[in-house]
Amino acid sequence: MNLRQLRYISAVARHGLNVSATADSLYTSQPGVSKQIQLLEEELGVQIFERSGKQLTRITPAGEAIIEMAERILSEAESIPEVAKEFTDPQSGTLSIATTHTQARFVLPPIIRDFVGRYPKVALHMHQGSPAQIAELATSGEADFAIASEALDRFDNLIVMPCYLWNRAIVTPRGHPLCTKKLTLERVTQYPIVTCDFDFTNDSQHVVCKSPVLEPNVVFTAMDADVIKTYVRIGLGIGIVAKMAYDPRTDDDLCALDASHLFEASTTKIAFRRGTFLRGYMYDFVELFAPHLTREVVDAAIGARSGEEQQRLFADIELPVY
Repeated sequence: MNLRQLRYISAVARHGLNVSATADSLYTSQPGVSKQIQLLEEELGVQIFERSGKQLTRITPAGEAIIEMAERILSEAESIPEVAKEFTDPQSGTLSIATTHTQARFVLPPIIRDFVGRYPKVALHMHQGSPAQIAELATSGEADFAIASEALDRFDNLIVMPCYLWNRAIVTPRGHPLCTKKLTLERVTQYPIVTCDFDFTNDSQHVVCKSPVLEPNVVFTAMDADVIKTYVRIGLGIGIVAKMAYDPRTDDDLCALDASHLFEASTTKIAFRRGTFLRGYMYDFVELFAPHLTREVVDAAIGARSGEEQQRLFADIELPVY
């Protein structure tokens, strides 16, 4: 058994049992991948994959356990160079962050500024996307940290930690009738709505409207708060954005109405892949973003044996509200 074989079975699982796609992603041949998997199965005495002819059709129960362990081993093996760098050059390295537009545009700038001031030799890379895309980047190891409010808890190989609570504002052009009336969901749903596509769903992973019996007229959805505000400005409808996404200096042509009483609060979380070796500057980044997530707290989350144990670590922490 060797790391190459473990890398092959992990990649085959990630590519939906498509050996050809796996071979292309690893810059090797399809027969070579198949041969190494067969050799590993023969050595272990179990089937990792079920087959129909030459096609892989399913991961066996033994294969599920083996692949899960293989991914942990591969993750730790990939961390060995980072361990060495932490001792030889602790002030240099790279940091890759995957997050949403709202976090990147309205929350992270002062954090990034302070981090760069502290670690000028660390190269920063930021990826933006939907919560699901962000989580995938973290699970694959393409991003060191994922920051989002949805989707992260769905992935068992991520360590997820809560950072802060936030809620929404209704944005309208100045002079809109809602600006002078008490804000109720009944009044909000009388107008066309421009918002993120999860603000009015009943999915427990998403934001839940407190009165889902009303039917909103959602005419346009976008993941970018600035895009939502742009379409409010051209008269497409009223907008629902994170309160932090309203800037009185640049959005003074819009009216922002606190909608916290209409929606459940959301929790922004930071996550990283299990088995990741965290450099010293990575711990510092986490604490800059969420001061209650000290190195000791992060290490306790890493050591938690289950998701339930992780949740208990944060049960008594009062999160800041934005």
